Amino acid sequence: MKDNKKNDEKELDVKTPAQAEQILEQEKEAIAAPEEIAAAEIPAVGQPAAGAPGGRGRDGRKRGGERKPFAKKPTGLTDSGLIEKVVSINRVSKTTKGGTRLAFSALVVVGDGKGKVGYGLGKAGEVATGIKKALAAAKKQMIFIPRRGTTITHEIIGQCGSAIVLLKPASEGTGVIASGAVRAVCDGAGITNILTKCHRSNNPINVVKATFDGLSRLKAVRTAILPVSSPSESNGEGEGVTKRGSI
Repeated sequence: MKDNKKNDEKELDVKTPAQAEQILEQEKEAIAAPEEIAAAEIPAVGQPAAGAPGGRGRDGRKRGGERKPFAKKPTGLTDSGLIEKVVSINRVSKTTKGGTRLAFSALVVVGDGKGKVGYGLGKAGEVATGIKKALAAAKKQMIFIPRRGTTITHEIIGQCGSAIVLLKPASEGTGVIASGAVRAVCDGAGITNILTKCHRSNNPINVVKATFDGLSRLKAVRTAILPVSSPSESNGEGEGVTKRGSI
């Protein structure tokens, strides 16, 4: 009986076919509306709701503007134009009457990639301070290393303590065949083709010092005037014409 009364009330409200279609559409929307409203009210996981801090504004754009692409610097180069490489960092301790004091020692190699290179050793209570001290010491002790193109001028052996380093020139395209400590020195000096071998000790400090010992004793390429005689270039007395050559 109750259902019949409800139907009678609806029939009294409906006066035209258009109104009947409108009522049917409203009933369909009422059935689907609760699910849509629930999905709209609950924000997605990991995304803040509109208007919340860090979310999107009314126009749909992210707050704070778009992120700019990060510009990477060339590998090894710094703002000063020098190549700075940290070879090793060691934790050292000193036992005193009041207790044990801890510190950090840093070994750094600095070079301009054009023949000038230096190394420094710094020690401080913090790693960053120790590296700064080592960089300052390395910049004061830079030396010039003679080169022939992209390699060294001749074969040589450097030694420091029990560390022995063999350095040999290499042809173009060989690359730097070296360990971490020797490679840092070669990269700082701008040597891109070289063959090396570390003998006996592999202590980074002694290896770097042995490498500098060998590179500092390299002989530069000299330009000399050599007499070259040939039948076509000789004069009537048989004396040759001098030409320039390299030793």
